[in-house]
Parts: sequence; C-alpha cells; structure tokens
Amino acid sequence: KEINAIYKKYADEANHHVYSIDESFVDVTGSLRLFHFDNARALAQAIQDDVYNQTGIYTVIGIGDNPLLAKLALDNAAKHAADRIAEWRYKNVPDTVWQIKELTAFWGIGRRTAKRLNNMGIYSIYDLAHTNYYELKSRMGIIGAQLYAHAWGIDRSFLGETVKPRSKSIGNSQVLDRDYTKRSEIEIVIREMGDQVATRLRHANAKAQVISLWIGFSMGYVDEEGKSSFSQQMKVPPTHSSKEIIAILLRIFENHYTNQHVRNVGVNTSNLIYTDALQLDLFSEPEEQVKDVKVDQVVDTIRQKYGFKSVVRAVSVMEGGRAIARSSLVGGHAGGMGGLEEGENHGKKNT
Repeated sequence: KEINAIYKKYADEANHHVYSIDESFVDVTGSLRLFHFDNARALAQAIQDDVYNQTGIYTVIGIGDNPLLAKLALDNAAKHAADRIAEWRYKNVPDTVWQIKELTAFWGIGRRTAKRLNNMGIYSIYDLAHTNYYELKSRMGIIGAQLYAHAWGIDRSFLGETVKPRSKSIGNSQVLDRDYTKRSEIEIVIREMGDQVATRLRHANAKAQVISLWIGFSMGYVDEEGKSSFSQQMKVPPTHSSKEIIAILLRIFENHYTNQHVRNVGVNTSNLIYTDALQLDLFSEPEEQVKDVKVDQVVDTIRQKYGFKSVVRAVSVMEGGRAIARSSLVGGHAGGMGGLEEGENHGKKNT
C-alpha cells in the first residue's frame, strides 16, 4: 500500500491499476510534461529512486506503448537488466516479443492453452504471430483472435478508459491454502463465497437469475468417474439475497459432491437484472423475506464503513474458514474480494 501510494504521485486514480500484490500498471502519458521528463525511462528511474528512498525496496519496471508490452517487458527483460528497466515498443516487436521462445512465458498463455497451440503447430510467439489468423479464430474463438493480436504487441486497453463489460455476471474463485477433505470445511468456504458474491450483487444493484458452482479437485486427484472437477448451474428467481444464494450453492454441492479432495472453489452469478424491486416468493412468509432483506442491508452498511471483519458469519471463525484471512489481501491476489475488502470507503468499490 505504501509503494502504491508513491505511484499515485505520478498518475491519478484512473491511470493507476493494482494488478497484484507486487505489480501495478501506471499510465504516465500525461505525466511526462507535468514532471518535466523527456521520456518514460527517465520518469521510471525517478519512480525507482522515490520508492527506494522511502522504503529501501528495489523496483523493476517494464515500459511499453500499452499494458501488454509493459508487462511483457517486465517479465522477460527488466528483471534481467542492470538498471531493472526494459522498454518494449511497437517498432521493436520483431526483436522483443517474437523472441520469446516459451509460449507459457507470454502473458495470458497457460499450460493448457500452450498445449492447444502446440496441437496447431504453434510452438513460439513468432509462430503465433505468423499463423493463419482465420484458422486460429475458428478453432479458439475470441481467445484466438486476442492471442494473435497480442503476438503482434497489440493491446487496445487503456487504464483511464471506462469500460462497460459485455458479460452480465458477477463471481469469484479461489485456490484454497491446502487440500480440503472434510465436507463441512468445504461448505464453510462455499458459504463465505456465496455471501461475498451476494454482497457484490447488492453493491451493483443487480439480481442473479442463474447461479453456478465450480469445484476443482486437488492436483493430480481424479475421482471415480475420471474427472478432476465438476461444475453445475441452476436457474432461480431473481435474487441477491445472501441466504438464498448460499442455500442454492449448498444444494448444488450436496447433489454432486462425493467426498473428493478439493483445492479450488468458484462461484458465479449470471443473467443479471438491475432493479430495486423486491419480488416476494409466494411459498415463503412475506415477513421473513423482508427481514432477510433488511439484515443484508444492515450488514452491507456496517462492512462498507468498518470493513469486512466488523461483521462475519460464525462459520468464518471455524476450521476451514477463509474469508477473514482473504479480506486482508491486497490487489489481484485477493481473488476478487469486492464486498469483503477492509474499509471499502478508503478505496474504489470493486464490482
């Protein structure tokens, strides 16, 4: 947090993005003239000095014409440079981006994607940039089109640009800190994540009509059906109630869990509608439904003002609970902690 506060001296809030606990993107396009620097490298050196003088920590900086090139420069060159700075520009793509040999060393390509590309005869970023675009898009869809553009150093995202996502969904996933083998402990995590996602729905003034649960097993673990995970979704009447969403998730889990060892849990809500109206369920007591809504509102208000840990479910203090520990994490490694982060009034709302 202290280091990110230093970064914010050189760019406004809209042009500073915390990517993970130890990485941030800073768009300094409009800052060069303000701070009287001739180029981005000079400003990068000033930021390095500022951080070192205040914290004693050395920083590594990648510079590029867009976030992609900056990230690639950071990962593939800056960490090995004497001054800990690397600059990759569009004009240098053949000499920089195309020289990345390992596909998995490229931003956005994991082992599974690399294997799919290998099956198409693509073994390097140079190969990716010179493959048949139409075939790649046909076989991999929008991801293929994106990878092709990235192989040419093209990234059209800008930090200060307001983006309205096409996907109407809100969710979260996490990798557990150990293998969970007890049903009761897994249910605790599902309850916590259901509560968190419901909180984010209410913050966005949205209600979900589809609720999904994904369970990933421990590394190398395969169940009796030969599967390494399972996922299921359920259509529901529009809701953002923590109580209802948790109950649905637990029902899905109960119907599909057969004592597998679990390491990953994902919760997603989709087919969202945006409304303030309360649709009562004819099969439940109206007073109870209104009471549940009021409870959610009170909890949201307290958490927003004082932080998540000011009000927690009792299960979160039991063995297996993860929400309290995760609420203290910073940036991308928090795994989408909107609605759970400490003192939300002190930062931007994560929706």
